[in-house]
Amino acid sequence: MQDLRVALVQANQVWENKQENLNHFSKITENLGAVDLILLPEMFHTGFSMNAQSLAEETESSLGIAWLRETAKKHSSALYTSLIIKENERFYNRGVFVFPTGEINIYDKRKSFGLAGEDEIYTAGEKESIVRYKDWNFQLQICYDLRFPEIVRNRILPEGFPAYDVILYVANWPEKRKEHWNTLLKARAIENQAYVLGVNRVGSDNKTQVYSGNSTVIDALGNTETCEEYKEDILFYTLKKEPHALVLQSLPFLKDR
Repeated sequence: MQDLRVALVQANQVWENKQENLNHFSKITENLGAVDLILLPEMFHTGFSMNAQSLAEETESSLGIAWLRETAKKHSSALYTSLIIKENERFYNRGVFVFPTGEINIYDKRKSFGLAGEDEIYTAGEKESIVRYKDWNFQLQICYDLRFPEIVRNRILPEGFPAYDVILYVANWPEKRKEHWNTLLKARAIENQAYVLGVNRVGSDNKTQVYSGNSTVIDALGNTETCEEYKEDILFYTLKKEPHALVLQSLPFLKDR
């Protein structure tokens, strides 16, 4: 593995206004510099909406996908976020990992947020998605998935190495449960001996939900770096291959599962 430079973009989102959100993300990512991976919040160009009928896009003709591909190419970087996709007459809260080449790997959110009625609108995914990029393996996740440790349980493969090295969470996680967010992210990192990257929005939506951000990177030992609360911010962080490998070597807990 090589060291990997990541950028967690903690931003406000304009409610259900795709073009304004795309313009805003274009502006705030314009001068990122050299990065290998960019993370944007959940449902990045609409906000966390149940208005799927009006906002859903077909993957191949998606305004959002086109923007992500263009941005990945511009920065020679991968991106991960989610958006509303319609496929076979069903709606999905779909994670998309976009490579600098424009190739896409997808992940459909497996745990629907019942308190918001997400389970009544969106079809839940049925399988995990682990993406390999620059010799790192990334477990893709979306927001409410964070509460369910069983779906990201790391393990040692027959080849002798972990199934993944990093978990990516993109979210619209409300301020009133920010302690849950902070605690669960750290738990996922420690128990799975993996880096955890969690990006969350700030601002408020049309339901008066307030979002504090708390976008965070946590290493396998639980050490944390976090964005400033309630403000748009970009957290730059370098995933280090040698310290991470040393943790796995000196604390081989995964083999006991």
